[in-house]
Amino acid sequence: MKFIEEFRDKNIAERLIYEISKISIPKIKIMEVCGTHTVSIFRYGIRNLLPEHIKLISGPGCPVCVTPNIDIDFAIALSRHKDVILATFGDMMKVPGSTSSLQKEKAEGRDIRIIYSPLEAMSIAKDNPKKIVIFFAIGFETTSPTIASTIIRAKRDGIENLFFLNSQKRIPPAICALIQSKDIMIDGFILPGHVSTIIGSDPYQFISNEFLLPAVITGFEPLDVLQGIWMLVKMIREERPAIEIQYKRAVRKEGNPLAIKKIKEVFKEDDATWRGLGLIPDSGYCFREEYKRFDARNIEIEVEPSKENNQCVCGKVLKGIITPLECSLFRKVCHPENPIGPCMVSIEGACHTYFKYY
Repeated sequence: MKFIEEFRDKNIAERLIYEISKISIPKIKIMEVCGTHTVSIFRYGIRNLLPEHIKLISGPGCPVCVTPNIDIDFAIALSRHKDVILATFGDMMKVPGSTSSLQKEKAEGRDIRIIYSPLEAMSIAKDNPKKIVIFFAIGFETTSPTIASTIIRAKRDGIENLFFLNSQKRIPPAICALIQSKDIMIDGFILPGHVSTIIGSDPYQFISNEFLLPAVITGFEPLDVLQGIWMLVKMIREERPAIEIQYKRAVRKEGNPLAIKKIKEVFKEDDATWRGLGLIPDSGYCFREEYKRFDARNIEIEVEPSKENNQCVCGKVLKGIITPLECSLFRKVCHPENPIGPCMVSIEGACHTYFKYY
């Protein structure tokens, strides 16, 4: 248990809470951008340990949750093609599209397979040379290097029947859009640890330089989160906007240069649509010319017009405008066995987390 228990030390936690409580400032709102942080905050009861003037708000930190219906409907349409094997991460199966879901399509006999790594899609393509194999590529910068590496390898190996339905997202532009929207006034950000191991701290500098807000890249253990909040509260009190790294054991200022190189070899930045946040410039990726043949969007297929469930408020939850408790469907109609929206599907979704821990 070494390297785990040291980040869960009760005495250190009590000291951090005391130091946070000593800092007397007006009511502040801190957004944790990452869904894994939301889970950790609830699991360890951190919200209840903080003084009342500090409010934690959950943001759009779940890649499953921010995937728009238009992409889900495209994946469903592709799965209905008789020669297609669709591969996806497990969380995407139950996410409702406009009129169906991948889980429902699988029940209807479509060849849809859950995988745990993009490399598995390449193996499926090799084993089924007469089939079109499509990987529904979702995720933030954390998964993008493995997706890019798989595409590079597939090109090298000459695999002609493998395609990628790209729905990847970039976190920094989404944070910029949140700040500019002014739907909710945020005083500081807990930045995602996993994403930041890849991109480092430099891409977040606009938060402090342009918007004069502090932010801390934080780990996921309870002491990580508490220390990150303490660092944030100190910067807010001192009116000192900066980007600091609490998670120094995993995150470097420059990130992971090799992983970044892999992403840039295959993809270039492009506009992307986020559930709840709409179209955000440069918040996604598209294929570079030399890799365009892997783009599943080049496959001609009829896709139904996308529509949203008007009763679902996942978009407002993802923006931090409301909490799941303010949704009329929460627990009554919408729950993990009957998710009305994606925030109740993923274990990193705010609604799922509230359902499990609140």
